[in-house]
Formats: sequence, C-alpha cells, structure tokens
Amino acid sequence: MRKVIGIGETILDILFRNGRAVSSVPGGSTFNSMVSLGRMGVPSYFISEIGDDKVGGIVRDFLTVNGVCDRYLTEYPDCKSPISLAFLDECSNATYSFYKEPFRKLDNWECPSIQSDDIVLFGSYYALNPETRYKVVALLEEARRVGAIVYYDVNFRRNHAGESIKFMGAMLENLEYSDIVRGSDEDFEVLYCIGEGEKVFKDKVAFYCPRLIYSCGSRGVELYADTLSKHYAIEPVAPVSTIGAGDNLNAGILYGLIKYRVRRTDLAHLTERDWNDIIVCGLAFSAEACRQADNYISREFAENFQNGG
Repeated sequence: MRKVIGIGETILDILFRNGRAVSSVPGGSTFNSMVSLGRMGVPSYFISEIGDDKVGGIVRDFLTVNGVCDRYLTEYPDCKSPISLAFLDECSNATYSFYKEPFRKLDNWECPSIQSDDIVLFGSYYALNPETRYKVVALLEEARRVGAIVYYDVNFRRNHAGESIKFMGAMLENLEYSDIVRGSDEDFEVLYCIGEGEKVFKDKVAFYCPRLIYSCGSRGVELYADTLSKHYAIEPVAPVSTIGAGDNLNAGILYGLIKYRVRRTDLAHLTERDWNDIIVCGLAFSAEACRQADNYISREFAENFQNGG
C-alpha cells in the first residue's frame, strides 16, 4: 500500500486569544498534514526531532494515537522540544513567537524505506535551515531515485523575510526536486514581492516544476498544472482557527492523489476533471481544519469523508 513520508519540525503550539492562553496542541506544518492523513487511515511516517522532555513525550504519543509512525523521531537527550505561542486575532488568523534550541547534526538518523509512487512531503523553514537540510536533501535524493511523488509546501513566513536572499539557492533546489509545489500568496509576496499567481508560476516556478497550487486565503485556490490553469472558489467558513488551513489543504491533496490512484507518471496527463477531484479533497480538509481549535481534521470528519459523507 502506498504511503506518505513527511519531514519537518515538531512544535507545541500554545494558542492565545485576547491575551489569554486557550489551548495547546502539537503542531508543525508537515506534522499537521501527517496527523490528518493518519486519521484518514493513510500509512504515514514522520521524520523529525524532539527533546527528551514532557513536550517531546506529548508529541510522540499524539502521533502514535493518530496513526502516524513515530519510529523516525530522533530524541535528543538533555534538549528541550520547541514550542510556539500563536496569537489569534479577531479573524482567527495567527501571528507567532517561536522558542527553540538547535539540535546537533547526526550521521546515523533513520529514514523509512521509500517505494515508487509513495509521496514525500516537505517544506517550510525546515527545508531551508542548514541545521536540518542535510536530512531533507538525503530524503529527496532517495525519492527521486525510486520515483516517488515529491510535494513541496513553500510556507515561507514573514519573520524570515530578511533571510530570503540567503536561502534562495536552497529554495530553487527544492523547486527542482518537486513534482508539485504549493504556496500561498503571502509566501510569494515575502519571497519575490509578487502577488499574482500566474506571474509567480511563469516567472518563478514553471522552469523548475510544472505544477503550482497557489492558495489565496478566502479568495480561493489557483491551479497551474502543465497546460491547465484554473481558479477554485472556497465555501465561506466562520473560522475557529486558520492555523492548519494550508497544512490540511496539503493533506487533502495528498489524500486525493492516493484515493484516485494517481501515480508519478500520471501527473503530466491529469485532466481538468482529475484535478477537480483532487483539489476538492484539499478544500474540504482545509475548511474542516478551520472549524477546529486543533490543527487537523476531526476524527468524525475523517470517518464521514471515507464513507462518502
């Protein structure tokens, strides 16, 4: 059975509303996607780092109970696991403060076995950071060798805007490794000062990767894939939190690729109808995540969606 392998940071998100802490949930961009996929019953494996503290234990237990293999978490002794403070505004959009210490480089870290047409998910600052990039590149090289689908979530936050030039080489390399790129309008405005999806695709992405999924918040999602371009509107949602919206758009798209049996060699030949089916999965997952205080789809949604609800 095909599987999804994700690599990225783990973090405990502590959510604040009106200056008061209201909840805490394990998170991280790829982490959130993997939890939703695990709840959908997709064989899911996550590569990351944690400390040997209570926060690390919460993260590991949470992955396990949600069907994500925790074997590939590297636990560092005498290190603290990262946390973030997420401050929600009146529209439930978040700004963040991060608290983390670096994990040392390891030569003996473990990686799941990757098979042809498995899916590898990577992205965010983790995919650019020199402290973790060695793992990312090794995983991507193996994915390319065996013919897995590589999905890149740019997710470049504004607090790293001053480092965009420094990381541009790694960014372009990530695009070149990828079969599908997903990024938000904010990501590309920070990186390139461009606010139009078509221009981002033609000027910055298409040379390296022929497929871009460009998300625009409440304005919907734009698809640029080979010879196809299309805009998808989204249903109005009164969000509880938008923290997991993009991560679950990713999860839904990956679920759609598996549900509709899309292989790597199929990507260049997908029709508009094929993409409609896939993107609809992504939009449904994203809308559901916005209805939750957590960063993932609910178990009830997962059960109903699998049953055609």
